Amino acid sequence: MGILEDKSRARLFYKYLSTVYDRVNPFIWNEEMRAEALELLDLDPDDRVLDVGSGTGFGTEGLLQYTDDVHGLDQSIHQMEKAFAKFGRTDEVNFYRGDAERLPFADDSFDALWSSGSIEYWPNPVDALAEFRRIVKPGGPVLVVGPNYPSSTVFQRLADAIMLFYDEEEADRMFAEAGFNDVEHVMMGPTYNPEIAITTLAQVPES
Repeated sequence: MGILEDKSRARLFYKYLSTVYDRVNPFIWNEEMRAEALELLDLDPDDRVLDVGSGTGFGTEGLLQYTDDVHGLDQSIHQMEKAFAKFGRTDEVNFYRGDAERLPFADDSFDALWSSGSIEYWPNPVDALAEFRRIVKPGGPVLVVGPNYPSSTVFQRLADAIMLFYDEEEADRMFAEAGFNDVEHVMMGPTYNPEIAITTLAQVPES
């Protein structure tokens, strides 16, 4: 388990990263990548959507282009404060402080779920994915963006020491253990590294 796959360390990390996050983020996860992922999610205007690990609201901003019923959840109050400044606490978006592995919502509460740049910090990603399946209505889409596993042995060792990096095979395993059976992956990235991110789209099984 990487050093940042610890919730207290991750919160401390984001306390400081939040001050520069919106300036750094475009070099790793930019608007073009977000737009491509949002097309995969294929939202309807009346969909109720949860953004897990909403952070400063970069993904949230994209979701609002498709539906007005957007909800954001994050464990870092410092990241959330940046999002509050953009959207208000309950104005354009309803925000909740919480844990991806124990979501504070009833079963079948949402039509779709988006999570970008968050899975790499979860100590128990399968638990979080199972929660996603629980709170999204049967047949609804769940989209998760995470860091693709490096091909270089040196970078693999560095990645493993920091946080969760994973490939398609590992993503298939995690989603299958969480109860998903309809899963596809798309690699994304900026021009300097077009496969830096792995985007997984899954459908919640029908009852």
